[in-house]
Amino acid sequence: MPRILLGLSTTSIVFCGAIFGFFYAWVCSTMWGLDRADSRVAIAAMQAMNASVRNVVFFPAFFLTPVVLGVTAAAAYFRGYNVPACWFAAAAVVYLVFGLLLTMTVNVPMNEALAATTVPHDVETARIIWQDYSQRWQFWNHVRAMASGISLAFASFGLAKL
Repeated sequence: MPRILLGLSTTSIVFCGAIFGFFYAWVCSTMWGLDRADSRVAIAAMQAMNASVRNVVFFPAFFLTPVVLGVTAAAAYFRGYNVPACWFAAAAVVYLVFGLLLTMTVNVPMNEALAATTVPHDVETARIIWQDYSQRWQFWNHVRAMASGISLAFASFGLAKL
Protein backbone atom coordinates (compact mmCIF):
# COMPACT_ATOMS: atom_id res chain seq x y z
CA MET A 1 0.00 0.00 0.00
CA PRO A 2 1.38 3.43 -0.89
CA ARG A 3 2.43 5.59 2.07
CA ILE A 4 0.18 8.40 0.90
CA LEU A 5 -2.87 6.15 1.32
CA LEU A 6 -1.76 5.09 4.77
CA GLY A 7 -1.27 8.72 5.76
CA LEU A 8 -4.59 9.85 4.31
CA SER A 9 -6.43 6.91 5.87
CA THR A 10 -4.91 7.61 9.26
CA THR A 11 -5.77 11.30 8.97
CA SER A 12 -9.33 10.39 8.01
CA ILE A 13 -9.71 8.19 11.05
CA VAL A 14 -8.27 10.83 13.37
CA PHE A 15 -10.64 13.48 11.99
CA CYS A 16 -13.64 11.15 12.25
CA GLY A 17 -12.64 10.16 15.77
CA ALA A 18 -12.25 13.78 16.83
CA ILE A 19 -15.69 14.85 15.65
CA PHE A 20 -17.34 11.67 16.94
CA GLY A 21 -15.75 12.27 20.34
CA PHE A 22 -16.93 15.87 20.33
CA PHE A 23 -20.56 14.96 19.64
CA TYR A 24 -20.42 11.92 21.94
CA ALA A 25 -19.21 14.02 24.89
CA TRP A 26 -22.35 16.14 24.58
CA VAL A 27 -24.44 12.94 24.64
CA CYS A 28 -22.92 11.27 27.67
CA SER A 29 -22.06 14.13 30.00
CA THR A 30 -22.48 17.75 29.00
CA MET A 31 -26.21 17.84 28.33
CA TRP A 32 -27.05 15.52 31.22
CA GLY A 33 -25.15 17.84 33.52
CA LEU A 34 -26.87 20.92 32.16
CA ASP A 35 -30.26 19.23 32.49
CA ARG A 36 -29.58 18.74 36.21
CA ALA A 37 -28.55 22.36 36.76
CA ASP A 38 -30.80 25.33 37.40
CA SER A 39 -32.31 26.09 33.99
CA ARG A 40 -31.09 29.69 34.16
CA VAL A 41 -27.55 28.42 34.65
CA ALA A 42 -28.00 25.84 31.87
CA ILE A 43 -29.17 28.49 29.41
CA ALA A 44 -26.28 30.81 30.24
CA ALA A 45 -23.75 27.96 30.13
CA MET A 46 -25.02 26.70 26.77
CA GLN A 47 -24.90 30.21 25.37
CA ALA A 48 -21.28 30.50 26.49
CA MET A 49 -20.30 27.07 25.14
CA ASN A 50 -21.96 27.72 21.78
CA ALA A 51 -20.16 31.06 21.51
CA SER A 52 -16.79 29.46 22.35
CA VAL A 53 -17.00 26.49 19.97
CA ARG A 54 -16.34 28.61 16.89
CA ASN A 55 -12.57 28.44 17.08
CA VAL A 56 -9.51 27.20 15.20
CA VAL A 57 -9.30 23.98 17.21
CA PHE A 58 -12.87 22.92 16.37
CA PHE A 59 -12.78 24.03 12.71
CA PRO A 60 -10.67 21.20 11.20
CA ALA A 61 -12.63 18.32 12.72
CA PHE A 62 -16.02 19.85 12.01
CA PHE A 63 -15.53 21.32 8.55
CA LEU A 64 -12.62 19.36 7.07
CA THR A 65 -13.62 15.79 7.97
CA PRO A 66 -15.66 15.28 4.78
CA VAL A 67 -12.87 16.90 2.74
CA VAL A 68 -10.21 14.60 4.18
CA LEU A 69 -12.47 11.58 3.68
CA GLY A 70 -13.20 12.63 0.09
CA VAL A 71 -9.53 13.12 -0.70
CA THR A 72 -8.77 9.71 0.80
CA ALA A 73 -11.55 8.12 -1.25
CA ALA A 74 -10.28 9.75 -4.45
CA ALA A 75 -6.66 8.77 -3.76
CA ALA A 76 -7.69 5.17 -3.08
CA TYR A 77 -9.88 5.04 -6.19
CA PHE A 78 -7.22 6.44 -8.51
CA ARG A 79 -4.70 3.93 -7.19
CA GLY A 80 -7.05 1.02 -7.88
CA TYR A 81 -8.28 0.44 -4.34
CA ASN A 82 -11.96 0.56 -5.24
CA VAL A 83 -13.46 -1.15 -2.19
CA PRO A 84 -11.61 1.06 0.32
CA ALA A 85 -12.51 4.08 -1.81
CA CYS A 86 -16.20 3.21 -1.45
CA TRP A 87 -15.88 2.96 2.35
CA PHE A 88 -14.14 6.34 2.59
CA ALA A 89 -16.68 7.92 0.21
CA ALA A 90 -19.55 6.48 2.24
CA ALA A 91 -17.97 7.86 5.42
CA ALA A 92 -17.72 11.29 3.78
CA VAL A 93 -21.35 11.29 2.65
CA VAL A 94 -22.72 10.10 6.00
CA TYR A 95 -20.81 12.75 7.95
CA LEU A 96 -21.49 15.49 5.40
CA VAL A 97 -25.27 14.93 5.44
CA PHE A 98 -25.94 13.78 9.02
CA GLY A 99 -23.12 15.59 10.78
CA LEU A 100 -22.15 18.83 9.11
CA LEU A 101 -25.31 19.73 7.16
CA LEU A 102 -27.60 18.60 9.97
CA THR A 103 -25.67 20.78 12.40
CA MET A 104 -25.84 23.78 10.09
CA THR A 105 -29.57 23.43 9.40
CA VAL A 106 -30.85 22.31 12.81
CA ASN A 107 -28.48 22.70 15.76
CA VAL A 108 -26.91 26.02 14.74
CA PRO A 109 -30.27 27.78 14.23
CA MET A 110 -31.37 26.44 17.61
CA ASN A 111 -28.13 27.71 19.16
CA GLU A 112 -28.59 31.12 17.55
CA ALA A 113 -32.16 31.35 18.85
CA LEU A 114 -30.95 30.45 22.33
CA ALA A 115 -28.15 33.01 22.06
CA ALA A 116 -30.74 35.71 21.31
CA THR A 117 -32.71 34.73 24.42
CA THR A 118 -32.24 36.79 27.53
CA VAL A 119 -31.87 34.47 30.48
CA PRO A 120 -35.11 34.92 32.40
CA HIS A 121 -35.07 35.64 36.12
CA ASP A 122 -38.20 33.53 36.56
CA VAL A 123 -37.30 29.89 37.30
CA GLU A 124 -40.41 28.43 35.64
CA THR A 125 -39.93 30.42 32.42
CA ALA A 126 -36.29 29.36 32.27
CA ARG A 127 -37.28 25.72 32.85
CA ILE A 128 -39.74 25.81 29.94
CA ILE A 129 -37.18 27.46 27.61
CA TRP A 130 -34.44 25.03 28.60
CA GLN A 131 -36.60 21.92 28.44
CA ASP A 132 -37.87 22.78 24.96
CA TYR A 133 -34.36 23.55 23.71
CA SER A 134 -32.58 20.64 25.41
CA GLN A 135 -34.94 17.88 24.29
CA ARG A 136 -34.89 18.88 20.62
CA TRP A 137 -31.19 19.73 20.60
CA GLN A 138 -30.25 16.42 22.21
CA PHE A 139 -32.33 14.40 19.76
CA TRP A 140 -30.50 15.92 16.81
CA ASN A 141 -27.16 15.68 18.58
CA HIS A 142 -27.74 11.94 19.02
CA VAL A 143 -28.29 11.68 15.27
CA ARG A 144 -25.07 13.50 14.44
CA ALA A 145 -23.14 11.54 17.07
CA MET A 146 -24.35 8.26 15.58
CA ALA A 147 -23.56 9.49 12.07
CA SER A 148 -20.06 10.50 13.14
CA GLY A 149 -19.57 7.10 14.73
CA ILE A 150 -20.74 5.40 11.56
CA SER A 151 -18.33 7.53 9.54
CA LEU A 152 -15.52 6.50 11.86
CA ALA A 153 -16.47 2.84 11.42
CA PHE A 154 -16.67 3.20 7.65
CA ALA A 155 -13.26 4.88 7.50
CA SER A 156 -11.87 2.06 9.64
CA PHE A 157 -13.35 -0.49 7.24
CA GLY A 158 -11.70 1.43 4.39
CA LEU A 159 -8.31 1.25 6.08
CA ALA A 160 -8.78 -2.44 6.83
CA LYS A 161 -9.51 -3.13 3.13
CA LEU A 162 -6.37 -1.36 1.86
